[in-house]
Amino acid sequence: MKAQSQAAGQGHDLGIDKKVVLVTGGTRGVGAGITRVLAELGAVPVVCGRNPGEDTDVEFVPCDVRDADAVDEMIRGIAQTHGRLDGVVNNAGGSPFALAADASPRFTSKIVELNLLAPLTVARAAHAVMRQQETGGAIVNVSSVSGHRPSPGTSAYGAAKAGLDNAMTSLAIEWAPQVRVNSVVCGAVLTEQAHLHLGDDDGVAAVGATIPMGRLAMPADVGNAVAFLLSPLAGYITGSTLTVHGGGEKPAFLAVATADNQV
Repeated sequence: MKAQSQAAGQGHDLGIDKKVVLVTGGTRGVGAGITRVLAELGAVPVVCGRNPGEDTDVEFVPCDVRDADAVDEMIRGIAQTHGRLDGVVNNAGGSPFALAADASPRFTSKIVELNLLAPLTVARAAHAVMRQQETGGAIVNVSSVSGHRPSPGTSAYGAAKAGLDNAMTSLAIEWAPQVRVNSVVCGAVLTEQAHLHLGDDDGVAAVGATIPMGRLAMPADVGNAVAFLLSPLAGYITGSTLTVHGGGEKPAFLAVATADNQV
């Protein structure tokens, strides 16, 4: 695999210094990567989840984002503690592999609840605070390419992400100009959970080789994109998707076509 991405890091000024940003599911994987990037850029990340992560320097608030009452209490608490809430990153989500014919109705509803309804619940609660602030706020949803192409084995997840990206475009119109709402659409990301879908190291490397950039995304790649959308540099960007997938997937027909001019 090619060299890994690095976070934007200290020394770069995106204008988010001391901005208070909630990152849901920010204790591991992509969420932890986003949190690290924000902290390195001078923001004040607050992470939520069921259990605290290993980074004890980051403020942690226990919260099940599927519980609307718990979400309201968390958002109020952050606003009271810090005096404001400048950004929200709806990162909590995911799905184990389950073929649609084998998945129970309860399983399907839980996946949709976590990946679609919960981010909308968090966004609504955050908007109630942000709309009263002179500088408004910004919300970034961490979405997936699974919502924009077939997602066999995770069909409910893909459908939920597609719904989230569509809802984002509506919220951006309803809440402008005080609150900007955007999505980062992620491809495959190398986290501690990657092996569950991709297999061992050889499987991860093989998948990386199919991506034009020659590797999976690192959590910092996603974090850098999120930081940009939260920043004043993206002050005129709302209702948009920023795709972070290393160039995407090569069309399958190219692997079997016999023409001499194949990529």
